Amino acid sequence: MNTELLYKMIFKRKSFHLFRGTDGYITDEELNSIKEFYSQITPLAEDIRVDMKIVEADKTTCKRGEEYCILLYSECRENYLHNIGYIGEQLDLFLASKNIGALWFGIGKTEQRSEEGLEYVIMIAIAKMPEDKFRKDMFKSKRKPLDEIWQGELTEYANIVRFAPSACNSQPWIVENHGDRLSVYRYKKPGKRGIMPAAKVSFYNRIDMGIFLCFLELCLGHEGYAFTRKLYVDNAEESVEKTPVAEYGLHKNI
Repeated sequence: MNTELLYKMIFKRKSFHLFRGTDGYITDEELNSIKEFYSQITPLAEDIRVDMKIVEADKTTCKRGEEYCILLYSECRENYLHNIGYIGEQLDLFLASKNIGALWFGIGKTEQRSEEGLEYVIMIAIAKMPEDKFRKDMFKSKRKPLDEIWQGELTEYANIVRFAPSACNSQPWIVENHGDRLSVYRYKKPGKRGIMPAAKVSFYNRIDMGIFLCFLELCLGHEGYAFTRKLYVDNAEESVEKTPVAEYGLHKNI
């Protein structure tokens, strides 16, 4: 897998909340390339079984002008939502490299709620889009100030990773930089949940954390860091403000 290509797509990708001005149709060759790419993805947790299915738009409740929807399925085990976010974001970035617009569509439903014993988790709506519809200047996107999500020494990659997409742009993450170690937390501000239903906040935010870890690791690799990763079990405890998600030990390649 070309991780440097995925890193470059961080600056190009955008969430297409509506697919307007589409650029023709996604070809069979492109559909096959998505399936091939998916088969090569390194998951966050290799012991969790997952699957992906591409269906035509009318097979789901998504009505945003998309042509297809990518359905993501998983075993429901510890950290399966983080794993789906990590996998799905690699797909999102790969799609941008093919000028295929994407939208993580959390509220979408499908009649096919299971696939070979795995449960449906979330979908990504897709459509072929012109090059000029993608992001031209990522830094104009609305994101939290860096000092709200990053504690300790600021780094160049910290200013990139904060542009990871999240449900309702909630950006539920905080990183503590200890020099040769990064501690990543899922952050829930007391009494605040935005427009998301209360029962779904931790569900989507755990997917968001997987997306964030994908961005973080692509940035670390681009900056020449080797790393070890320790994952913590996130049991979605609602009373905790900062939930440990992962810890990275860093080593700069010479």
